[in-house]
Amino acid sequence: CCYFDWADVLYMPFYGQSREQWVKTDICLKTKVSDIAVDQIKYLGSGVRGYSSAPFFTPERYSEVIADIKKNIGDCGVIYTLMDSTSSRYFTQMQLIARFQDWLYDQKITIADVSGIVHKFRRTKENHEINLIYKASQITSLAMQAAAKNIKSGKYEYQIQAFIEYVFKESANADPAFASIVATGKNTTILHCNDRNTKLHADDLVVVDIGAEYGFYSSDLTRTFPVAGKFSVRQKEVYDIVLQTQKHIEALAVPGMYLNNANDPTRSLHHQAVKFLDKHGYSKYFVHGIGHFLGLDVHDVGSNELALQPGDVFTIEPGLYIPEENIGIRIEDDYAMAEDGVVCLSGDLPKSTDDIENMMGK
Repeated sequence: CCYFDWADVLYMPFYGQSREQWVKTDICLKTKVSDIAVDQIKYLGSGVRGYSSAPFFTPERYSEVIADIKKNIGDCGVIYTLMDSTSSRYFTQMQLIARFQDWLYDQKITIADVSGIVHKFRRTKENHEINLIYKASQITSLAMQAAAKNIKSGKYEYQIQAFIEYVFKESANADPAFASIVATGKNTTILHCNDRNTKLHADDLVVVDIGAEYGFYSSDLTRTFPVAGKFSVRQKEVYDIVLQTQKHIEALAVPGMYLNNANDPTRSLHHQAVKFLDKHGYSKYFVHGIGHFLGLDVHDVGSNELALQPGDVFTIEPGLYIPEENIGIRIEDDYAMAEDGVVCLSGDLPKSTDDIENMMGK
């Protein structure tokens, strides 16, 4: 969608009516501008056969956009767009903009990145957005409890994943916000292990890192379970350190702190987590950040250079990974920042060792 001084224009592929027989779409040739709050709809290039448009960046396909830019921006004008080169999320956009620069070379168009402005608005959530993330977290909690009941020796990781994603669909027609992680044995020490083919054994743990998407908003929760239904003495020792770390960081999380800022480690939740674990001799086994922003993406936009403020939603997820012992433990919850500290959106999901064992019902 482009915004000119005189109009908001939505550009879309020139699909034929037959596309509606192939896929359900909210925008088609029958769509009126009043239906989607723009001033004008324009179609790109000649008609597209079939129901999908190949991502070919040709001047013929984008001739309407090029003509409007020349008409409304002219020489030495500025195009404001999302061009954050630090993230892969805008890769296609950046490729298209590079082509526009070639096609509009004579106009000497300047490209201005406004991703920082958009990210700032996206980062601070309104109440209705927090409610959607809360609902997504509740769906995820239901799925986590279903997983707990079905974890037992002899099953495979993919079978536990199947229970989880069944609950997503059955309870709210929700999809995973990201590829569900179910990892046992050595796989618990691999942060994003995704082969799902390992059998569960009684002496091992299972890390379940999952999140449902609801109303386009994501959740992200992690619990660690003993396959046998009871933690060993050593597993419980490490688990309790991880849980203590999360509780410690949760207490520190107030407006003015940072998620992760090396320039101000005293106010950085990540650096405070490392410091806490270092006192217990475990910091070398903590190999990832303490958390990330959460919203329309599971790893949502937001700068760690800006202090946390009310309306921010993020995870707190300490973890310890000890490959030589086949022990990987992560505990992750979703939080919303309020005026005086954080509110845990997933606080009803058990996480003490006793509660985990009770949840498994063994």
